[in-house]
Amino acid sequence: MLAIRLQRNGRKALPLYRIVVQEAQRHPLSGRIVAQVGSYNPHTKATTLDKAEVEKYLNNGAQPSGRVIRILVKEGIKMPKWVKMPLEKKATAKHADKLRKNQPKEEPAEEAPAEEATEAPAEA
Repeated sequence: MLAIRLQRNGRKALPLYRIVVQEAQRHPLSGRIVAQVGSYNPHTKATTLDKAEVEKYLNNGAQPSGRVIRILVKEGIKMPKWVKMPLEKKATAKHADKLRKNQPKEEPAEEAPAEEATEAPAEA
């Protein structure tokens, strides 16, 4: 079975990805690929694709990974009906009650009325 997935290239802290077709059992970094069908730069969001090749492999049953599905849909490639769209992830805080925005707001301390402050000091 073939998979369409990202293969990391680039240097440390600056990844660039190839969009490759390879056997699903192989590790993405094994180097043994069937075809390279595009590239993706996550910093600039620049994508280059050979759309005809991608559609050919999709129609022949190659299973795209979740991230590749999002990239292909964004580029306007129609997915076959059997491809399952990835779920949207929702970020949640582990301890939301401890966040500053969820704490009860402290009321500013009320100042003493002006009349009490203007009283004459006690005579000795």
